[in-house]
Amino acid sequence: MTFKILTDSTADLPESWALENDVQILGLTIQLDGTTYETVGDKKLTSEQLLSKMEAGSQPTTSQINVGQFEDIFRGYAEIGMPVLYIAFASVLSGTYQSAVMARDMVLEDFPEAVIRIIDTKAASMGEGLLVMKAVEAKAAGQSLEQIVALIESLVPKVKTYFLVDDLNHLMRGGRISKTAALMGSLVNIKPIIAVKADGRLDSVAKVRGKKKAHAEVVRMTLEDIADPRVVIAYAGSDSQEVARTLKDQLLASEQVNDVFILPLGPVIATHTGPGTLGLFSIAYENQD
Repeated sequence: MTFKILTDSTADLPESWALENDVQILGLTIQLDGTTYETVGDKKLTSEQLLSKMEAGSQPTTSQINVGQFEDIFRGYAEIGMPVLYIAFASVLSGTYQSAVMARDMVLEDFPEAVIRIIDTKAASMGEGLLVMKAVEAKAAGQSLEQIVALIESLVPKVKTYFLVDDLNHLMRGGRISKTAALMGSLVNIKPIIAVKADGRLDSVAKVRGKKKAHAEVVRMTLEDIADPRVVIAYAGSDSQEVARTLKDQLLASEQVNDVFILPLGPVIATHTGPGTLGLFSIAYENQD
C-alpha cells in the first residue's frame, strides 16, 4: 500500500520539488508588523519580503502548526485509509512536533487502524529537508513505510548542520541561544559557527576571527566524516547567496562531494537567524554529539 509523506515549511524545500515528489508541506505562520502570514501557497510570505522588513527594523515571530490543523489533515487521510509519514521540525525548537503527536492520538481514537507515523528529525531547515529527500528516494525505490521509518530514524543523529549568522540577537530574541552567546557573537570580527546538535539544540561550536576563515572552517567541518556526497547550502539575502556560490566551488573541489544544492533559507528559519545567514547541511557516517 502506498503512503503520503508530509513535512513542514521549516524544511525549506521548494514547493515545486514537493509537488513533483508528492510531498505535502504544512505551513507554520509568521507574525510581522501586526499581520499574520502563511509560509506555503500562492499568498505566502517570501524570504525576500521578510528579510527586507527585518533589515528595516521589523522583528517577526513565528507560530507552530496547531493541534487542530494537524487533526484535520490526519483525519482526512485516515478517512480514505491512506497511511501517513510526517517528517517534523526539531521538537526542542518548536511545539509543532508535539502538536502532531497530540493530533495523531485524537485521530486514532476514531480510526484505530489508521497509520500515522511521526519522526522528530531534531533538525532544522535543509537538515530536515535532507531527511525528507532521503524518504522520497527510498519510497521511489519501493521501500515500505516501516523500512523508511527505520532508515530516517537511523539518519537523524547523522545530520550535520552548521550556521554562520551575522547577528545572533535574532536567535536570542527567539530563545534559541543565550544572551551570553549572542554577546560573544557581537564581538568585532568574531564569527561564531552554530551547530544543531544531535538532540536538536543550538550550540556555538567554533569562534573564528574573520569571515573568510569562518567560511573555510565551516567547509572543513562539513567535509569531516561526510557519508553522503550531497551537500545543501542555504542562504538569507543576496550577499550570502554570493558566498554560497564560493562555498559550493570549495566543496566540489573535494572528491567527497559531487552535488551541492544552493537554496534560499525559508522565512520561518530566516526569522530566527536574520539576514546574511548561511547554512551548510550534510549527512555523516557517525552519529553527531
